[in-house]
Amino acid sequence: MAHPLVIKAVETLRQRGQTVGFAESCTGGLLSAVFTRMPGVSDVFAGSLVAYSYSLKENLLGVPRSMLRSMGAVSSPVARKMALGARDSLQTTWTIAITGVAGPGGGTAAKPVGTVCFAICGPGVESVVQRHFQGTRREVQLASAKFALKMLLHELGV
Repeated sequence: MAHPLVIKAVETLRQRGQTVGFAESCTGGLLSAVFTRMPGVSDVFAGSLVAYSYSLKENLLGVPRSMLRSMGAVSSPVARKMALGARDSLQTTWTIAITGVAGPGGGTAAKPVGTVCFAICGPGVESVVQRHFQGTRREVQLASAKFALKMLLHELGV
């Protein structure tokens, strides 16, 4: 059964004749999986690029290597570049990017486990947000997917 947030997003996108796509890193395609649980979503969901490695972030999404080296993958500027790159590749109205530290390892003092950066691009919108979630790896991933959906609904004015 589709999540209520997905239902709202799909209905709104469908009414507006708009599409969405994702660039996912720490969620590993979970946002796409949650989104595609709804039957008939293909008229608004173009697809997703799961770019976990630096190489794919650079080659698929156009994130400059220098940015990845200087800031790391978990930063608002990288999330923004991921969203813009996905929009260019997927040719969608809206794109959402997620990059973070899901854990249980990989955290630092500056970017502890649970640090996640989001970006959304759409008509007249380029927004980035950083959040911190508590819990297990799965809980951080689920919270990130849910937050991304809420971000989309917010930007859609729903």
